[in-house]
Amino acid sequence: MTQMVPSPVDAPTVPERIIAAAGLALSLTVTCLPLRYRSAVVRALRCLPAASRRRVLCLDTAVRHISPTWWPGRIACMEISLATVFATALTGRRASWALGARRLPDAAHAWVDTVEGPVGHDVGDGADRPYTSVLSIP
Repeated sequence: MTQMVPSPVDAPTVPERIIAAAGLALSLTVTCLPLRYRSAVVRALRCLPAASRRRVLCLDTAVRHISPTWWPGRIACMEISLATVFATALTGRRASWALGARRLPDAAHAWVDTVEGPVGHDVGDGADRPYTSVLSIP
């Protein structure tokens, strides 16, 4: 009997949820700092080996799954992408945190970059007006 390998769209496992919760807690803690300090924290993770896109996608799904609705503050793309980067680091791997913008209509967005491609980059109507990376922190 062959064992099924869970796809990234499956519900996150309990260990993934625990790691995602820790990553989200770190993200929400660091979010109160200025951007240069958040960038420095993410830069400190560059010594870790790169994570696969599949692994980052699973952790991103877990972070989105456990995001509390009762939280009084903001939990949007910046906090979720940073939480995914931290959760990936807690597994001993790294992913890049990317911040970008687009025009018409003007908008800003944050996502996670991997060697194999971005995670969380194509949101809403972003397919016809893609975001351009302004800052990518490995």
